[in-house]
Amino acid sequence: MTGIPAIRACSFALMMTALSSFSEVRADDLTFDLSPEQPGRIHVVRDETAVAAIPKNFKFVTPGTFTVAVSPGGPPLATYATDAKTVVGADPDIAYAIADSLGLKLELVPVAWIDWPLGLTSGKYDAVISNVGVTEQRKEKFDFSTYRQGLHGIYVKLDSKISSIKEPKDAAGLRFIVGAGTNQERILLEWSKENVAAGLKPLELQYYDDDAASLLALASGRADVIVQPHAQLIYIAARDKNIKSVGTLSAGWPDRSDVAVTTRKGSGLANVLTVATNDLIASGTYGKILNHWHLAEEALPKSETNPPGLPKY
Repeated sequence: MTGIPAIRACSFALMMTALSSFSEVRADDLTFDLSPEQPGRIHVVRDETAVAAIPKNFKFVTPGTFTVAVSPGGPPLATYATDAKTVVGADPDIAYAIADSLGLKLELVPVAWIDWPLGLTSGKYDAVISNVGVTEQRKEKFDFSTYRQGLHGIYVKLDSKISSIKEPKDAAGLRFIVGAGTNQERILLEWSKENVAAGLKPLELQYYDDDAASLLALASGRADVIVQPHAQLIYIAARDKNIKSVGTLSAGWPDRSDVAVTTRKGSGLANVLTVATNDLIASGTYGKILNHWHLAEEALPKSETNPPGLPKY
C-alpha cells in the first residue's frame, strides 16, 4: 500500500456514538421483514425438468430433504429473525425455492462462514447457499451454480455532493473506507494506480476495525466514501437513513464476478441446481425473491455451472 495514506481508528466510545448519532433524514424507503414467519416468502411447484436431472446415484444427506448450510452474517442475505433462532433472508429464500423445485423439504444448517468448506466436503450438507463467490481456487474443490452477481456498494453521506462513481477517474483524490485484505481493497488499489499513471490524484484508503467506526468516520466527514458488500450497505442505508448509493462495483472488476450455490466437486448436483435456478429465473420467481430483499441490481440473466471465477492473486 505504498503511497496510499492509511488510517486506523476504533474505540468503544466511537462505536456507541456511531450507533446513536445518525440523523433521521431521508433514505430509500426500504423495509425488511425479519420475522420468523416470513409471510412474504415465495413458494413454487415441483420442477419436473430439474427433478429429472438429478443423477440416479445421487444421495441427499437426508432422503427427501435438501440440506443447505447458510451463514447468518447479517441482513438482507441471511440473519437470525426476531426470534433469534430462525434464519431468514435472501439466501434462505433462494434455498426454499430450489428445494420446492426439487420436490424436497428444506433443512437450513446455520454455520460460521469459515466452516462451510469442511462441512461440505465431509458430507454434512448437500449445498452451501451463503454468498460464496466463484473463484478459480475454489473450483478446484467445489462445483458452482450461479445465482447472483457479486457486487460491492459504493456509498456516501446523504448530503454528499458526490453523485456518481463508476470508474477510477471519478474516485481521484477521494477518501475511501475499505476492509483490509478484501477484494474491494485490491480493486481500489488498482484504481489508485491507474489514476496516478494518468496524472490524477491517488485514492486515500482508510481502515477501521468495525462497521460502527467506519460509519462514524463517514458521518463525521473524515471519509468521503465507503465500499462494502452491496447487500450489506443496502440494509445499512435503510436502517440508518443517512447514506446513499453512488454506484456499484463488480467483485471481479473489470470483469463480472458471480455468487453461486456451492456443492461437492463431481457430486453431479451442480447441473441440477443450475437447471432449477434457470427455471426460477424464467418463471419470474427468482426476480420476485431478489426484489423482496431489495437486491434486484444483483440479478443474473441466467445461471451457469462453473463459470470463470476470480483468478488466483
